[in-house]
Amino acid sequence: MTNNNPWKRSLEQLRINAEKINLDNLLLKRLQNPDKIIEANLSLKMDNGKTQEFKAYRIQHNNIQGPYKGGLRYHPQVSMDEVKALSFWMTMKNAVIDVPFGGGKGGIIVDPKMLSERELEELTREFVRKLFNDIGPKVDVPAPDVNTNPRIMGWFEDEYSKIAKKYTPAVVTGKPLEMGGSEGRKEATGLGGVYALLSILKKIKKSPKGMTVAIQGFGNVGRYIAKFLQEEGFKIVALSDSKGSIYVPSGVPDVDQVEVCKEEKGFIAECYCIGSVCDLRHKKQMGGKDLGADKILELPVDILIPAALENVITKENAGKIKAKIIVEMANGPTTLSADKILNEKKVLVIPDILSNSGGVAVSYFEWYQNLHQESWSKNEVFAKLKKMMEKSTDEVYKTAEKYKSTLREAAYIVAINRIAKSWKKKKAN
Repeated sequence: MTNNNPWKRSLEQLRINAEKINLDNLLLKRLQNPDKIIEANLSLKMDNGKTQEFKAYRIQHNNIQGPYKGGLRYHPQVSMDEVKALSFWMTMKNAVIDVPFGGGKGGIIVDPKMLSERELEELTREFVRKLFNDIGPKVDVPAPDVNTNPRIMGWFEDEYSKIAKKYTPAVVTGKPLEMGGSEGRKEATGLGGVYALLSILKKIKKSPKGMTVAIQGFGNVGRYIAKFLQEEGFKIVALSDSKGSIYVPSGVPDVDQVEVCKEEKGFIAECYCIGSVCDLRHKKQMGGKDLGADKILELPVDILIPAALENVITKENAGKIKAKIIVEMANGPTTLSADKILNEKKVLVIPDILSNSGGVAVSYFEWYQNLHQESWSKNEVFAKLKKMMEKSTDEVYKTAEKYKSTLREAAYIVAINRIAKSWKKKKAN
C-alpha cells in the first residue's frame, strides 16, 4: 500500500530522487528514519470528574539544517505513519524554501470539538509538560496544524515559559500577535502559493488574467489563496468545503463575500452572493451548477488547487482531471500512481513542498523576530515572503530543466542537495 500510506510514499519519493543525485548512502539511511520518536500518554481530568487518557506523538525527523520545525494536529485520526510522513515533508519543505530548520511534526489523538475550553487548555499544557525536555527555540519549535490555532499556541508558550522560568516566545510559532506572533502568518500559506504560481506562469509565459480556478477546501489556506488569486485577475469558478460546494462557470463575483457567508452559515454550499446578499436562490441567476462532492477535481478549468486533505487525487480520478496546472496546497494530496498519470497527461504540478511552504517561511520570520526582539509590519513580511517564494520557485524550475524532471522531483532534488551540503559541512568541522 505504498500508494496511500503517506510514510511509505515519502520514502519512495526520497529513494527515487536520492538515486538521481547519487546521495551518500549514510545520509540516505539517516533521512529514511526519524532522529527521534516521542510517544506520550496524557492524563486529563475531565469536567465530569473522570480521568481520560490521550495518546500523543512528536516526531523529530531531521535537524541537519536547524531545529526541528512543524505543526501539532489534534485529530481522532492522528497516526504514527501520518505524523512520520508529515515530519519528513517538513524536512524537505524547510530545505526547499531555505529556512534554517529541520523537520518535525506531532499531534494528539483527540477530537477537540468534544472537549470544553478548560479541558482543551489543560490537555495542551500537559502535552508541553511531557515534551518540555525535547523542545525549545534552538531544539524543536512546534506550530499550529489541523484543529490547532493561535490560542492553543499561546497556552503552549505560556506553559513552556512557566516551566523554563523565563519568557520564551520563540519556543512555538503561530501565536497570537499580542504574545509575539507575526503579522501576516494567517495569510502566509495561501499567499505563498500565489507567489509560486505567478512565478511559474511567468516562466511558461502565461498571463493570469481570466485563467479559471477550482479550489477544493475553504479553510484558512483555501480562502486566502482564493482571495489573493481573485485580486491578481484569476477567475475563481468553484469553491468547496467538507459539506458541499459552489460552482459558477462565469466566475464567483466576490470571494470575500463568500467567506462572510461561510462564517455565518457554517458551510459554503448556499453562498451564491450578489452584493452582500448570499442565497441559494441566486444560483440560477448566476448560472450556478450543482456539483457532486468530488467533482470539483474534474471541472474544465485551467488551474486546480487541492487545499484540503491528503490522497484526494488518485489513480481512479487522475485521468478525469481537465486542469493543465495543479497547485498542491494540501500536504500530500496526490498519490504516487496519480502522479504518474498526471505526468503522462503533461499536467504541470506545483508540488506541496514548494507551493504550501509560505506558512513555514513566515513561521521562520516569527521565530527570528522573537529571538531578535523585532516586530515587522505586514508589508515587510509579505515582501520577504515574495522574495523567498520566487527564489525557491526559480531554483526548482531551473533544476527541473537541468534534470529534465517534474517540478516535484526537482523540489526534492533541491531539498536533498541542500541537506547534503549542510551535512558535509558539519562532518568536516
